[in-house]
Amino acid sequence: MNRSGSEDDGIGAGIETSVSPTTGARFDYPWQFIGRRSAVMAKHGMVATSHPLAAQVGVQTLQNGGNAADAAVATATMLNFVEPQMTSIGGDMFALTHFDGEFEALNGSGRAPQAADIDTYRERTDETEDGEPIVPTEGGLPVTVPGAVDGFHQLAERYGTCEFGELLQPTIEYARQGVPVSEYVAAQQEAAAPRVSEFDAFAETFLVDGETPQPEQMFANPDFADSLERIAEEGIETFYGGELGEEIVEKVQEYDGVMELSDLESHESTWGDPISTEYRGMEVLEHPPNTQGVVALQALNLLENFDVSEDPADPERLHHMIEAVKIAFADAYEFVTDPEFEDVPLDTMLSKSYASDRAGEIGSSVGEYEAQADGPSNTVYLTVVDGDGNAVSLINSGFSVFASGLVVGGFILQNRGQSFSLDPEDANALAPEKRPFHTLVPAMLAEDGEFRASFGVMGGDIQPQGHMQVVANLVDSGLNPQAAIDTPRFRFVEDHEVTLETSRLPDETIDNLRERGHDVITEEEYFVPDANHYGGGQLILRKDDGTLIGGSEPRRDGQAIGF
Repeated sequence: MNRSGSEDDGIGAGIETSVSPTTGARFDYPWQFIGRRSAVMAKHGMVATSHPLAAQVGVQTLQNGGNAADAAVATATMLNFVEPQMTSIGGDMFALTHFDGEFEALNGSGRAPQAADIDTYRERTDETEDGEPIVPTEGGLPVTVPGAVDGFHQLAERYGTCEFGELLQPTIEYARQGVPVSEYVAAQQEAAAPRVSEFDAFAETFLVDGETPQPEQMFANPDFADSLERIAEEGIETFYGGELGEEIVEKVQEYDGVMELSDLESHESTWGDPISTEYRGMEVLEHPPNTQGVVALQALNLLENFDVSEDPADPERLHHMIEAVKIAFADAYEFVTDPEFEDVPLDTMLSKSYASDRAGEIGSSVGEYEAQADGPSNTVYLTVVDGDGNAVSLINSGFSVFASGLVVGGFILQNRGQSFSLDPEDANALAPEKRPFHTLVPAMLAEDGEFRASFGVMGGDIQPQGHMQVVANLVDSGLNPQAAIDTPRFRFVEDHEVTLETSRLPDETIDNLRERGHDVITEEEYFVPDANHYGGGQLILRKDDGTLIGGSEPRRDGQAIGF
């Protein structure tokens, strides 16, 4: 393995990269990241996501007559194959949709098993934090019901024009034939695999001769192709109670989990209304709890109380944004949970007067808020807008890199149950059939009631922070979609700790933030590709004349593709 660059190499610093076994090419970049991409423009449809082949599958679906819902499902399924460390049909999904002028929120997250209770989990786990038992990261206990397949199916059934099984076919073909592994995916998998390589099915599925694939190496997953083919031919019932479901339950129970077939049989995704706020005339829509979308909205409400510089590198602007995020996170971790189990005071949290009062706590230096972020998680995000202005903002994840480590039918089972607390007094205390607190949040923008944009920034707690920063870049700085994503980001960690992409910010900005009391973690100290990162954004904006303008994350492999 070769270490990429020196301490001054920007975003490349700290990334371990490989020499290709095929060509001998080195996949490292000894220059500073500058994000030189142009905004993509098209008229008839556009897809933006984190892997070029997945974006291509989505665009081809549009070109073949599908709409935004069809393309979103086809794209998401392909991401499950090409980025298996990040997502899975064994995980969860959320979406915001815009069809026929109406905005909706689809919650495709699963629930805890019916037999899940705090006492049982405390007895079965050796994992602790500050001496108290916690839900483990690997094995059967953290596996909650996978909601993604039902979520994809409901999206296609409600708004799509293609048969659900038809939308799985491109991925089935790719999974059988194989694709070259990209450099970023290879780096993530190599760093993350040792945590779960003890599980036999994982090694058989995702390792080649005992090692993760290197850049340019071909990777195929015929077992995953078989699973998708079963779903396409037999319907999603095979997953939620049929033979494939039985295999899932057997695997979870083999590794000390409590899931039963009845948990899969009873699962159903739910539809509702987005939550929103207006930021300087732009309506920002987020997914309601059990997700953390309210964090982005509350932070924007707080930020609206300040005059914000157009310069994204202005230290006062960054200071106010960081402090707003900290207050919003403090509230979220006290109140946000499954609203079917606990009352979540959204009216208060989204109140402009509440934000005005809390903004008064933000001074010229750091405040003493009991706040922390949730830490890194790994996810895929995609957005699709078709020629009629229909749009889908969709996010899908298995939670940790390679999730629980348990593999069934070529796909990983999620470890989202790790988000539950084993403290009965906690808002997110484990309970039977409860949905966990979720980091996953898709977003949209509207102006005067009309759809304006679909966007997201994947990656655990960076998601609402990234949403706030992207919105400010669009509204306060007037940047185009690609530039709004390129702009250097910060990521609040906990207490006074915040990390920034310091390689692309002036020294004066960093010095000023430190003088205000921020404990700045430099990019070189923080960035690790499989864990610590600055998120992955995708954005498609639609103008009044129907022109689509897209931007895709330069920190990752993705693309925005239109036609």
